[in-house]
Amino acid sequence: QVQLVESGGALVQPGGSLKLSCATSGFTFNNYAIAWFRQPPGKEGEGVSCISRGGSPTYYVDSVKGRFTISRDNAKNTVYLKMNSLKPEDTAVYYCATRLSYWCSGSQLQYDSWGQGTQVTVSS
Repeated sequence: QVQLVESGGALVQPGGSLKLSCATSGFTFNNYAIAWFRQPPGKEGEGVSCISRGGSPTYYVDSVKGRFTISRDNAKNTVYLKMNSLKPEDTAVYYCATRLSYWCSGSQLQYDSWGQGTQVTVSS
């Protein structure tokens, strides 16, 4: 049974940092590209970042480039999202999702399984 469990979300002040984790089980992790999406309150979801099956290339939405870093640990079946210089507009529920492919996709419809999400709130 496929499971994705996000963790690491919290309330943080603007300019702060967080590291999200997506722990997975129930599938062959190395066969999948993994993405992070987010849904801000009252808004549609958007893709934030993605890491291909081999670890490269990686992708970022323009608004987080230079601030967020995605990585994967194939030995631990876990994907991470390090978020620096957080802004109030980063406030959202963050989800990880899997895609059975080497390559990432920008479409949520291309992803097979999703976690339950972790809340990130950036506020003073």
